[in-house]
Amino acid sequence: MDELNLRIKAMKELISIQMELKAPKNQFNKFGGYHYRSAEDILEALKPLLMKYNCMLTLTDEVICIGNRYYICAFATLKNSSGEQITVKAYAREEEVKKGMDGSQITGASSSYARKYALNGLFLIDDTKDSDATNNHGKEEAKEDNGKMDEKITLEEINSAKSTEELRLIWEGLSMEGRQYYKDAIKRRKEEILKKKIS
Repeated sequence: MDELNLRIKAMKELISIQMELKAPKNQFNKFGGYHYRSAEDILEALKPLLMKYNCMLTLTDEVICIGNRYYICAFATLKNSSGEQITVKAYAREEEVKKGMDGSQITGASSSYARKYALNGLFLIDDTKDSDATNNHGKEEAKEDNGKMDEKITLEEINSAKSTEELRLIWEGLSMEGRQYYKDAIKRRKEEILKKKIS
């Protein structure tokens, strides 16, 4: 079987899994009053389908440093019985400090978040109405304590970015509110980087 046919077969398996996957929101946040799904919920729903279509799913992480901030890049790879594979990646920025969590817990939480969104991308799971899009609880307090510090750190990250790829990673690590706030700074820095390339 040639490479093109192998890819079409892999895509057919992926499309079948995407069509059949039902990943319910089994978790409930009492404080926010909403249901949500975790990476573990998605994986549990996927296991029977992976068996049915004779596919293997692997999740891996990579730590990337941009400026003075760390990002977790998660890779979700679906591989079929012929060895053909498809990979999707997603990023999550580690918080420097998170109340009640030590360093390993912060990294673990970032990994779980990035893996969930890599799975969402690979299997077409829409979480736009999930907690990550609407959740504000706990953030107001964090803004009061760390707002100015975070603003300074993020501007330093943007201004020290040396490539458009670094700017993209910074962008992907920002919340919707952060993107709105920093979009002009990122645009300005991108123009500076592109001007340097031309000259």
